[in-house]
This record gives sequence, structure tokens and C-alpha cells, in this order.
Amino acid sequence: MKREDSPSSILTLPNDALFEPRAPMPSATAAGDDAELVVGQIDPLIDQVDNLHAFARTGLVGNTVGAGVIVALYHQAVPLLTMTVWAILFAAALVLRAVLTVTYLRRWRGSSALLRSWRNRYLTGVLATGAMWGLSVWLFYPFGGNLERTALLLTVYSFCISAVPALATQFGAFIAFVALTFVPMILRIALLPDHDGWTLAAILFLIFGITVMLGRGYQRSFARVVALKQRGLQLLAQLQVEKVAADQARREAETANRAKTQFFAAASHDLRQPLHALGLFAEALRHRVGADAEVAHLVNSINSSVDALEGLFSELLDITKIDTGGVEAHPENFSCEAMFARLKLHYEPTAFEKGLALRFHGGKHFGYADPLLLDRVVRNLLSNAIRYTNDGGVVVAARQRGDKLRFEVWDTGLGIRPHEQERIFEEFYQVSNDAPPLDPTQRKGLGLGLAIVRRLARVLDAPLRLRSVAGRGTMFSIEIPLGHRPKPTEPSLPRSAALGLTLDRKLIVIVEDDPSVLGGLQVLLKSWGADVVAFDGYAAAAEWAGAAAAQKMIRPDLLIVDFRLESGHTGLEVIDAMRGAFGKSLPAVIVTGSLMSNQEGEAQAHDFHLLLKPVVPTKLRAMIAFKLGQR
Repeated sequence: MKREDSPSSILTLPNDALFEPRAPMPSATAAGDDAELVVGQIDPLIDQVDNLHAFARTGLVGNTVGAGVIVALYHQAVPLLTMTVWAILFAAALVLRAVLTVTYLRRWRGSSALLRSWRNRYLTGVLATGAMWGLSVWLFYPFGGNLERTALLLTVYSFCISAVPALATQFGAFIAFVALTFVPMILRIALLPDHDGWTLAAILFLIFGITVMLGRGYQRSFARVVALKQRGLQLLAQLQVEKVAADQARREAETANRAKTQFFAAASHDLRQPLHALGLFAEALRHRVGADAEVAHLVNSINSSVDALEGLFSELLDITKIDTGGVEAHPENFSCEAMFARLKLHYEPTAFEKGLALRFHGGKHFGYADPLLLDRVVRNLLSNAIRYTNDGGVVVAARQRGDKLRFEVWDTGLGIRPHEQERIFEEFYQVSNDAPPLDPTQRKGLGLGLAIVRRLARVLDAPLRLRSVAGRGTMFSIEIPLGHRPKPTEPSLPRSAALGLTLDRKLIVIVEDDPSVLGGLQVLLKSWGADVVAFDGYAAAAEWAGAAAAQKMIRPDLLIVDFRLESGHTGLEVIDAMRGAFGKSLPAVIVTGSLMSNQEGEAQAHDFHLLLKPVVPTKLRAMIAFKLGQR
């Protein structure tokens, strides 16, 4: 059995059933406050009644003109009474149709039952008009000459043809209309004593059949259009429902991503605390054991592990900051030569240790982008190139391409298989490497470097491209606008001899709520020769500051504070309390494992420097030396 809503099955239904209103579709409601959708099918009867009345104005005008032509042709030949009665009846039928059309267009259509009533009223008026045209042939045809008869037949037939698009959707009414006009015409001509009457009647009968076929074809075409419209509405409803479901799924995915980010940010602080303390105790142990080579080697191994974990935390931090929108590009003109000098200083020893040649080309160019973000992109690409290259070399080049500057990192490493070239930019994905690395102690990483590269490339709005041949090497490139020579700036940090600054007789105040980190900092700073005053919270630190300032006998040289403290207090409050007691020039460093606060902005606003846990002791020593030297 065919489906009821298919075009073919619609054509097989009876006339009346074809235009019965259908039940509306069930409503489709999606979860969510702002996502509710109710879609129903449009009743086909509305289309049919609208189609009827769409031809109403044209039909009224045409019938009026046609009647005027017939009256003008036959007013002298036909008896006056016959002509008058016919004209009055014809005018009454036209007035009835006009009133029905105006009333329908001005009033609400209402239910299906009311629509059916409007349809039947309109068809009654149309059939009355058809009957009057059939009556006109029966009454007037015998009185005219060839001109009048020809004009009469053409006029009547033209209204039969015009009824095809107007009435074919109501096929039964269409047959009735054509029959009311043609049958009297055929009978009247056949009954005339002319010897050609039967021939003309037969021709008119054939034309009657052709007209019925035209109406049937139009009715089927209209049914297909209605079916397609219904199908289109169903597809639209389905599309809207699927869109609501897709929007809901997207919101759930965004919620899950935010929850993941927030969880990592919250857990990271607690994970960094013991790691930070481990590094501090290891460095303090080095100073305690003195020249014991074996213990010193163990301490170096511990520090290397802490340093590796710090790198992993930094990668996770970068991913988190970028995904939460915490990284913005601040483009400026910069020198490629300066960037290459920094990269060479950092990576040349690593490349030399692996026996690789590291070369830089294009230092004469200038680019326009955020130099810090671009530097991080190139560093990650260069680090990967060195890590996965065991023989040959690595080339970093800046090449001008029109008004663009393209940074390329080439290597002669293992290459990347075609099926892996898209996946390498996914988080935690690492290229399978069948050959063992030259340095087995080298940190493999988490597989986040290229994920960070792609995210930073999007922040920079810089196209990132990859070319690689397995077994021969790889080339990554990133393209930025061409820049100009930057204006010279004064160096911001006095780096010379920072680590050689002594901590003897320097008073450092520590505020840290984690006992292990607090103890590790105390031991380490004392081993460096500093005097240390330590507190585990804001209240004790603020109380001590007030008392010490009142006595005017002691003044700290540096303040090292954790960001998150007890009872919701922060390191910013400690800095404000200490500077309120000892002056605004008191140097301060915040050491924190928190990822979610606007730390860089707060550091600029409150004039302090920031270190992110875990802090390698050498970095802590360099920061302390810088802060004391700056003061």
C-alpha cells in the first residue's frame, strides 16, 4: 500500500477526500529554556480556497466584459425581454460572487468546516455563472449570423479554458462548470436544421473532452505542488527540531569544556604545591651536603624532574588560558634577528648535544605580530623539530612573500605519515616513533605542543601549514604581516650579575598557607644566607607588620606571598598591609599555582612580580636577586 502523503497516492484519492484537512503534526519540543518549537502541517483546503479566490477578481472582470460583448452583438437580434431576463440573472450571479469574495478576504477564515463552507459558496456562484453562459448559447445562437455565432462560441469557450487553473483543484466542480457551458451549446447546435450542425456539435464534443483532460492534468499538477509543500514543511520542521537538538548538544559540550577547564584550574593549584615544595627541599639539601658528589647528582636529578614537570604544567596552563579566552594578541613591529638570537641562545646547546646543525636565515626581516605569542609558536615548532630529528639538522627561516612574512621550521627528522598529519594537532596525540630517540633521558612531553601552536596561530590570525614526507623530514610554516623596523626601547630588566647578589643580612617575609611549601622556603632562603620571617596566613602577617612598623626597628627587604590564603584572603591583601606599614616601595613577589585569576593584570596594577608554581630554585633565586637589585 502506498503512503498516504505521497504524490501518487494523493492523485488516487476521491475528490472530496483529496481536500479534507489533515491532522496537524505533533509538536516537537526540545529541552532548554529558549528552545521550544511547535510545527504543524498547513491544511491543504486553505490552499484550495485561496486558489479559488485568487482568480475571483480576474473572473469577475472577464465575465462582465464578456457579457457586455454578447449584449452588444445580440441586443438587436434577440427579443428584448429574453435579453433583459438573461442580463439580470447573469448580473445577479456576478454580484453573488463579488460579495462572497469580498467577505472571504475581509473575514477570518477559521476552522476547516468554515473553509469548506466558503468553498461551497464560491463554487455555487461559479456554477451559476457557468449555467448562464450555457443558457446564453441556448437562447442567442439561433438569432445571430456567422459573426455573432462565432463570437458567442469563442466567448463561452474562453471562459471554459480560464476555468482550468481556477477550478481544476475542485475537479468535480470543474466538470460541472464545463458541462453547464458545453452541453447546452452542443445540444443547441445539434438540434439546428443546418446540415453542418451535427458536424460542429461533434467537434464541440471533442473540444469538451480535451478541456476535461486539461483540467484533470492541472488538478494532478496542483496536487503534486501541495504534496511537495507539505513535504517541505515536514523537512523544515525536522530541520528545526534537529537544529534545536544540535544547539542543545553544543551548549552541553561547552558546559562540559568549562567544567573541565575549571576542574583543571582548581586541581592544578593543589598539584603544584607539593611539587614546588619538592624543588625547594631538594635545593636546600644540596647546600646541606656540600661537596658530596653522589647526593649532588641525586639533587640534580630531582631538579631536572621538577623542571620537566614545570614544563608540562606550563603546557597545560597555556591550553587552559587559550581555551578560556585569556590570551589576546597585541601586535607590534619586531626584528627577526632579535627573535633568532633568543632562539639560538636557548636551543643551540640542545641541538649540539644531539649532533644536529641548527641554522637561522632571514634575520634581516621585520614582522608585525604579537612577538611573545609568535616566539612561543616558533619555540614549540623548533623544540619538536630537535626532539624528532636524530641526524642532519634544523633550519629556521623567515621569508618574505609579498606583503607577508613566513616563518618556516625545517628538519631532517622522521617525518609524519599522511594519516597522522591532521591528528598531530590534537591534544595528547603523539606521533608513533619506531626508532628509539638518540637521548633516552629526553622528556617526551604530553603531546600538547602542536595543539598550543594551532591555538596560538588562531589567536594571531596567522595561517599554519604543514608539509612532511615520512622518513625525510617536516616543514611547518606560519604566515604573518610584514612589518617595519621597531623603535629602539630601553631594556626593562637589569640582567647582569643578578645571581651574584648576596642575600646576607637581607630580611625576607614569607606568607604561605601550605606547611610543606612554607618550610621548604624557609630552609632554602636561610641556606642562601637570608633572614626569614614566615607566616601561614594574612591575619598573623598583618598583625606583625603593624607591630614592627610601630617599633621602627625592623624593615623587610622583600615580600614573598602565596596568592590564595586562609579564609578567602589573598596575597594582594598581604601586599597592601605590608606596604601600608613599611612603604609603597617594598618589593613583592607572588608565587601561586592558581590559573583562573587575572594575574598579569593584577601584577601590573599592584606593582609586583609573579612566579607560577612549581618554581625551580634557580628561577626563584634569579627573581629575588632582580627584585633586590632593582630596589
